[in-house]
Amino acid sequence: MKNLSLVLNAVLIVAVAVLYFLHFSDRRTGSGPATASITDTTSANANNRRQTQYAYVNVDSLLTNYDYFKVTRSQLEDRRKKLETEIAGRTRSLENEVVSAQRRANTMTLEQAQLTEQNLRRKGQELERYQTDAARQLAEEEQKKNEELINNISLYLKKHTEDKPYKIVFGYSKGGGILYATDSLDITREVLVGLNQDYQANQGGTRAAPKK
Repeated sequence: MKNLSLVLNAVLIVAVAVLYFLHFSDRRTGSGPATASITDTTSANANNRRQTQYAYVNVDSLLTNYDYFKVTRSQLEDRRKKLETEIAGRTRSLENEVVSAQRRANTMTLEQAQLTEQNLRRKGQELERYQTDAARQLAEEEQKKNEELINNISLYLKKHTEDKPYKIVFGYSKGGGILYATDSLDITREVLVGLNQDYQANQGGTRAAPKK
Protein backbone atom coordinates (compact mmCIF):
# COMPACT_ATOMS: atom_id res chain seq x y z
CA MET A 1 0.00 0.00 0.00
CA LYS A 2 3.08 2.30 0.15
CA ASN A 3 2.96 3.27 -3.48
CA LEU A 4 -0.24 4.25 -5.23
CA SER A 5 -0.67 2.53 -8.56
CA LEU A 6 -2.22 5.39 -10.55
CA VAL A 7 0.26 5.23 -13.36
CA LEU A 8 -0.54 5.84 -16.95
CA ASN A 9 1.68 3.15 -18.52
CA ALA A 10 -1.26 1.63 -20.39
CA VAL A 11 -2.89 4.94 -21.34
CA LEU A 12 -3.61 5.32 -25.03
CA ILE A 13 -2.36 1.78 -25.60
CA VAL A 14 0.46 2.69 -27.86
CA ALA A 15 3.97 1.53 -28.39
CA VAL A 16 3.51 -1.70 -30.31
CA ALA A 17 1.30 -0.14 -32.94
CA VAL A 18 4.11 2.09 -34.21
CA LEU A 19 5.80 -0.45 -36.46
CA TYR A 20 2.49 -1.60 -37.88
CA PHE A 21 1.43 1.94 -38.66
CA LEU A 22 4.73 2.99 -40.19
CA HIS A 23 4.94 -0.18 -42.26
CA PHE A 24 1.59 0.39 -43.95
CA SER A 25 2.15 4.13 -44.12
CA ASP A 26 5.34 3.48 -46.12
CA ARG A 27 3.51 1.14 -48.47
CA ARG A 28 0.80 3.73 -49.15
CA THR A 29 3.15 6.65 -49.73
CA GLY A 30 6.18 4.85 -51.14
CA SER A 31 8.46 6.82 -48.82
CA GLY A 32 9.70 6.84 -45.22
CA PRO A 33 7.54 7.67 -42.18
CA ALA A 34 5.94 11.10 -42.09
CA THR A 35 7.82 13.78 -40.17
CA ALA A 36 5.35 16.60 -40.71
CA SER A 37 4.91 19.35 -38.16
CA ILE A 38 1.51 19.95 -36.60
CA THR A 39 2.21 23.68 -36.27
CA ASP A 40 0.55 25.94 -38.77
CA THR A 41 3.17 28.66 -39.20
CA THR A 42 3.57 28.24 -42.96
CA SER A 43 1.49 26.88 -45.81
CA ALA A 44 3.94 24.00 -46.17
CA ASN A 45 3.48 23.11 -42.54
CA ALA A 46 -0.27 23.39 -42.97
CA ASN A 47 -0.13 20.87 -45.79
CA ASN A 48 2.08 18.61 -43.71
CA ARG A 49 -0.31 18.91 -40.79
CA ARG A 50 -3.16 17.63 -42.93
CA GLN A 51 -1.00 14.64 -43.80
CA THR A 52 0.09 13.92 -40.22
CA GLN A 53 -1.78 10.89 -38.94
CA TYR A 54 -0.20 10.50 -35.55
CA ALA A 55 0.74 12.61 -32.53
CA TYR A 56 1.70 12.03 -28.92
CA VAL A 57 0.91 13.10 -25.39
CA ASN A 58 3.64 13.44 -22.77
CA VAL A 59 2.41 11.10 -20.03
CA ASP A 60 4.65 12.58 -17.32
CA SER A 61 3.35 16.08 -17.99
CA LEU A 62 -0.19 14.74 -18.14
CA LEU A 63 0.11 13.13 -14.72
CA THR A 64 1.65 16.27 -13.25
CA ASN A 65 -0.97 18.68 -14.56
CA TYR A 66 -4.25 16.79 -14.96
CA ASP A 67 -6.52 18.01 -12.15
CA TYR A 68 -8.50 14.79 -11.94
CA PHE A 69 -5.34 12.77 -11.38
CA LYS A 70 -3.98 15.17 -8.77
CA VAL A 71 -7.23 15.18 -6.80
CA THR A 72 -7.61 11.40 -7.03
CA ARG A 73 -4.01 10.77 -5.99
CA SER A 74 -4.44 13.06 -2.99
CA GLN A 75 -7.67 11.34 -1.95
CA LEU A 76 -6.15 7.88 -2.17
CA GLU A 77 -3.05 8.99 -0.30
CA ASP A 78 -5.20 10.40 2.51
CA ARG A 79 -7.19 7.17 2.63
CA ARG A 80 -4.01 5.11 2.79
CA LYS A 81 -2.57 7.22 5.62
CA LYS A 82 -5.80 7.01 7.63
CA LEU A 83 -5.87 3.25 7.15
CA GLU A 84 -2.26 2.89 8.26
CA THR A 85 -2.95 5.05 11.31
CA GLU A 86 -6.03 3.00 12.21
CA ILE A 87 -4.21 -0.32 11.86
CA ALA A 88 -1.27 0.98 13.87
CA GLY A 89 -3.69 2.01 16.64
CA ARG A 90 -5.40 -1.37 16.66
CA THR A 91 -2.03 -3.10 16.73
CA ARG A 92 -0.84 -1.06 19.72
CA SER A 93 -4.10 -1.77 21.53
CA LEU A 94 -3.68 -5.51 21.01
CA GLU A 95 -0.04 -5.35 22.08
CA ASN A 96 -1.11 -3.60 25.30
CA GLU A 97 -3.63 -6.39 25.96
CA VAL A 98 -0.89 -8.98 25.51
CA VAL A 99 1.42 -7.16 27.93
CA SER A 100 -1.40 -6.84 30.46
CA ALA A 101 -2.20 -10.55 30.18
CA GLN A 102 1.45 -11.44 30.69
CA ARG A 103 1.56 -9.37 33.87
CA ARG A 104 -1.52 -11.14 35.21
CA ALA A 105 -0.44 -14.61 34.11
CA ASN A 106 0.71 -15.70 37.58
CA THR A 107 -2.66 -14.83 39.09
CA MET A 108 -4.74 -16.68 36.49
CA THR A 109 -6.12 -20.13 36.76
CA LEU A 110 -5.31 -22.57 33.97
CA GLU A 111 -8.76 -22.08 32.50
CA GLN A 112 -8.43 -18.28 32.63
CA ALA A 113 -5.03 -18.44 30.98
CA GLN A 114 -6.37 -20.64 28.17
CA LEU A 115 -9.38 -18.37 27.59
CA THR A 116 -7.15 -15.29 27.57
CA GLU A 117 -4.78 -16.90 25.08
CA GLN A 118 -7.66 -17.91 22.82
CA ASN A 119 -9.15 -14.42 23.01
CA LEU A 120 -5.86 -12.73 22.13
CA ARG A 121 -5.21 -15.16 19.28
CA ARG A 122 -8.71 -14.50 17.90
CA LYS A 123 -8.18 -10.73 18.08
CA GLY A 124 -4.85 -11.10 16.31
CA GLN A 125 -6.47 -13.10 13.52
CA GLU A 126 -9.26 -10.55 13.22
CA LEU A 127 -6.74 -7.72 12.97
CA GLU A 128 -4.83 -9.58 10.28
CA ARG A 129 -8.03 -10.19 8.30
CA TYR A 130 -9.03 -6.55 8.70
CA GLN A 131 -5.66 -5.38 7.41
CA THR A 132 -5.82 -7.77 4.45
CA ASP A 133 -9.39 -6.75 3.57
CA ALA A 134 -8.58 -3.04 3.89
CA ALA A 135 -5.55 -3.38 1.64
CA ARG A 136 -7.64 -5.27 -0.93
CA GLN A 137 -10.39 -2.65 -0.85
CA LEU A 138 -7.86 0.15 -1.29
CA ALA A 139 -6.24 -1.67 -4.19
CA GLU A 140 -9.66 -2.16 -5.81
CA GLU A 141 -10.44 1.53 -5.34
CA GLU A 142 -7.11 2.47 -6.90
CA GLN A 143 -7.80 0.15 -9.83
CA LYS A 144 -11.24 1.69 -10.31
CA LYS A 145 -9.79 5.21 -10.26
CA ASN A 146 -7.08 4.13 -12.67
CA GLU A 147 -9.70 2.80 -15.08
CA GLU A 148 -11.69 6.04 -14.76
CA LEU A 149 -8.53 8.01 -15.50
CA ILE A 150 -7.78 6.01 -18.63
CA ASN A 151 -11.41 6.22 -19.76
CA ASN A 152 -11.48 9.98 -19.25
CA ILE A 153 -8.40 10.47 -21.40
CA SER A 154 -9.42 7.95 -24.05
CA LEU A 155 -12.92 9.43 -24.40
CA TYR A 156 -11.55 12.94 -24.56
CA LEU A 157 -9.02 11.97 -27.24
CA LYS A 158 -11.72 10.25 -29.26
CA LYS A 159 -13.77 13.45 -29.18
CA HIS A 160 -10.73 15.69 -29.59
CA THR A 161 -9.48 13.94 -32.71
CA GLU A 162 -12.79 13.80 -34.59
CA ASP A 163 -11.82 16.86 -36.62
CA LYS A 164 -8.09 16.08 -36.59
CA PRO A 165 -6.07 13.97 -39.01
CA TYR A 166 -4.68 11.77 -36.22
CA LYS A 167 -5.19 8.04 -36.53
CA ILE A 168 -2.95 7.19 -33.58
CA VAL A 169 -2.11 9.17 -30.44
CA PHE A 170 0.88 7.79 -28.56
CA GLY A 171 1.70 8.07 -24.88
CA TYR A 172 5.29 9.24 -24.46
CA SER A 173 7.16 8.95 -21.16
CA LYS A 174 10.85 9.12 -20.34
CA GLY A 175 12.30 5.63 -20.32
CA GLY A 176 9.22 4.22 -22.06
CA GLY A 177 8.88 2.40 -25.36
CA ILE A 178 9.22 5.53 -27.52
CA LEU A 179 12.86 6.63 -27.53
CA TYR A 180 12.38 9.90 -29.39
CA ALA A 181 9.48 12.09 -30.43
CA THR A 182 9.72 15.46 -32.14
CA ASP A 183 8.07 18.39 -30.39
CA SER A 184 6.07 19.18 -33.52
CA LEU A 185 3.88 16.13 -32.82
CA ASP A 186 3.37 16.98 -29.14
CA ILE A 187 -0.30 17.76 -28.41
CA THR A 188 0.03 17.50 -24.62
CA ARG A 189 -0.86 21.09 -23.83
CA GLU A 190 -4.05 21.22 -25.86
CA VAL A 191 -5.13 17.86 -24.45
CA LEU A 192 -4.43 19.03 -20.88
CA VAL A 193 -6.36 22.24 -21.40
CA GLY A 194 -9.36 20.30 -22.70
CA LEU A 195 -9.21 17.63 -19.99
CA ASN A 196 -9.00 20.20 -17.21
CA GLN A 197 -11.80 22.26 -18.72
CA ASP A 198 -14.01 19.17 -18.83
CA TYR A 199 -13.06 18.24 -15.26
CA GLN A 200 -13.68 21.72 -13.88
CA ALA A 201 -16.98 21.94 -15.76
CA ASN A 202 -18.09 18.71 -14.09
CA GLN A 203 -17.00 20.13 -10.72
CA GLY A 204 -18.83 23.38 -11.34
CA GLY A 205 -15.66 25.48 -11.31
CA THR A 206 -13.09 27.07 -13.55
CA ARG A 207 -9.33 26.98 -13.70
CA ALA A 208 -6.60 28.72 -15.64
CA ALA A 209 -4.91 26.79 -18.42
CA PRO A 210 -1.99 24.72 -17.06
CA LYS A 211 1.59 25.36 -18.01
CA LYS A 212 3.30 22.52 -19.77
